[in-house]
Amino acid sequence: MSSLQAALAQTETQIGHEVGVANWITVDQKMIDDFANTTHDTQWIHTDPIRAAAETPFGGTISHGFLTLSLASRFAYDCFPMLPGQVMGINYGMNKLRFLMPVRAGARLRGRFTLQAVKARSATDLLRTNTLTIEIEGEDTPALVAEWLGLAVFKD
Repeated sequence: MSSLQAALAQTETQIGHEVGVANWITVDQKMIDDFANTTHDTQWIHTDPIRAAAETPFGGTISHGFLTLSLASRFAYDCFPMLPGQVMGINYGMNKLRFLMPVRAGARLRGRFTLQAVKARSATDLLRTNTLTIEIEGEDTPALVAEWLGLAVFKD
């Protein structure tokens, strides 16, 4: 049995189950400002704490939705160690994505992954579909929910 076939057999037993909960990460104003500068999205609701406190219902600045989404890669590192024989993991994209709640500066986030499907895409690629929920500490509504596709690539 190849490494990919063994990983597929092991992973199939996890379909429908939560497969990982990441560590908490604080999204502070510096992280928001750094992201704004990198992406050239310096809209004041993200970068001007005084104006955002006065003119928005958020009480201050909020994270960019794409900053929140970009943390998915970090959360995946916490939850998906390399499988035996795996040589790399590749972000394959999203099928669905919804931003449900703004993330205020200073909030702590973590990702939760539930495996929805897994299949061998080729002799070397295992495609996993996970529901990713990014939680905001102390909130009932998550920041986002996404259906995320990831490839586990194995030796030939």
